[in-house]
Amino acid sequence: MAKNKFPEIIDRHASAAIPIDGLKSKLIQAGEQQFVFMEFEKDIEVLPHAHNAQWGVVLDGEMEITISGVVLHLKKGDTYFIEKDEVHSAKIKAGYKDMTLFDQADRYKAKE
Repeated sequence: MAKNKFPEIIDRHASAAIPIDGLKSKLIQAGEQQFVFMEFEKDIEVLPHAHNAQWGVVLDGEMEITISGVVLHLKKGDTYFIEKDEVHSAKIKAGYKDMTLFDQADRYKAKE
């Protein structure tokens, strides 16, 4: 398996309809929550926003995330948690991969 590819057990799932250029994603519905595996091909900036709670683990690469004004520099193996309605933004480097759990059944739709 190539270093930058998710294994087939993840890759067989539908992509999430997330409107970010250079993002590859896989969506796994888990009852009232969603797991999204994300892989970024280029540097991107996510503007400040808020939604239901979110937990993530960095699988590869680096990200700077700002949660309620606190800046965190994350790398492989690090985790983060964002409370419901907590404003956050991010600067994500090309090559970044993560697994994120959203505490929301309909955060994203599957791409058709």
